[in-house]
Amino acid sequence: QVQLVESGVGLVQAGGSLRLSCAASGRTFSVYTMGWFRQAPGKEREFVAGIRWSGGRTYYADSVKGRFTISRDNAKNTVYLQMNSLKPEDTAVYYCAASRGLATVNYREFDYWGQGTQVPVSS
Repeated sequence: QVQLVESGVGLVQAGGSLRLSCAASGRTFSVYTMGWFRQAPGKEREFVAGIRWSGGRTYYADSVKGRFTISRDNAKNTVYLQMNSLKPEDTAVYYCAASRGLATVNYREFDYWGQGTQVPVSS
């Protein structure tokens, strides 16, 4: 099992920045891909960004490309999501996820999930 704990909360104004962290523990050696997803009220969970644990290759949803950056610190077993130029439509609960395989953008490909952290962006 892999446990994921997100942190980084607070109300942000449009145009502002926020960094989310996700600390992984447990059988982290089994993790191949880490990702961030988000879910706004009344909407389906959507992919935001992903990173290969080894090698660091990253990929993003078009809606956040150029504004968000995913990174990892292998020594700390932690993944980050730096969010810049935030927009009200970025308001959602953000989830950290881990996959034992070559997961892409489908949330079903991820095996472990954090509890989620609320990111409200005011206009």
